[in-house]
Amino acid sequence: MRKIIGVFACALIFTGCYYDKADQLYPSPTTTCDTTTVTFAKDILPIMNTKCATAGCHDNQTKQNGYDMGTYEGVKMVVDDGKLIGVTRQDAGYLPMPQGMPKLDECSINKIVRWVHLGAQNN
Repeated sequence: MRKIIGVFACALIFTGCYYDKADQLYPSPTTTCDTTTVTFAKDILPIMNTKCATAGCHDNQTKQNGYDMGTYEGVKMVVDDGKLIGVTRQDAGYLPMPQGMPKLDECSINKIVRWVHLGAQNN
């Protein structure tokens, strides 16, 4: 009888415990945001064209507040005004952009910040 109880207890212990790691069982989606070589043409302009230079906002027709965000010159004007990082991060004291749309994703914001810190070149 003791043998049966001992075998049952061992079976219960060894089948009831396991050491799987949650991060291995349920890996989170791996999204990388490469900000090592950010360029205006490859990284910044696509963000501006889809989030800023849209009809009725900062496109070449409307140019709200005088900004055409579909061109390097227009984006550089906002950089030179010291506003691009603040409005895209939606920092206190800045008008949050894009207005009427969700905040930019962190990767887009990081690319914009990096591009500005690299000198906001027309590359």
